[in-house]
Amino acid sequence: MTRRIAISFGAVQGTAAGLGRTGPFSVIADRPQGIAGGAGLGFNGAELLAAALGGCFWNDLHHVAYAAGVPVTVDTVDAAVELAGNPPRIVRAQVTARLSGAPDNTLAEIFAAAEDASTVASSLQPAFPVHFERLD
Repeated sequence: MTRRIAISFGAVQGTAAGLGRTGPFSVIADRPQGIAGGAGLGFNGAELLAAALGGCFWNDLHHVAYAAGVPVTVDTVDAAVELAGNPPRIVRAQVTARLSGAPDNTLAEIFAAAEDASTVASSLQPAFPVHFERLD
């Protein structure tokens, strides 16, 4: 089974920023103030990719814990991407998370299962390494 997920961007009136919408949700894409007409109103592409990676893993942790019937608390998820070259491209990513609410071995199992299930990370791995780390 396949599923298509899409977002549509249109101009934010009076700016060069783009307002992305999908269903009832929206996000603004823009460049930093003074860069290629940017006003710094929203996220750049690399930030959006880091947000997709971190947000996907946040959801994966909740899905895996729920399916296992384990009352895990996801305290934090941080995602970062590293750019290099000219033109810049993403060369690696890092995702860290802090979990609580269950014994350490259970948290490790939930974390590992979520890492394996992460749609965005799995999709990006052929292009660049995505490293996951569970923080204590």
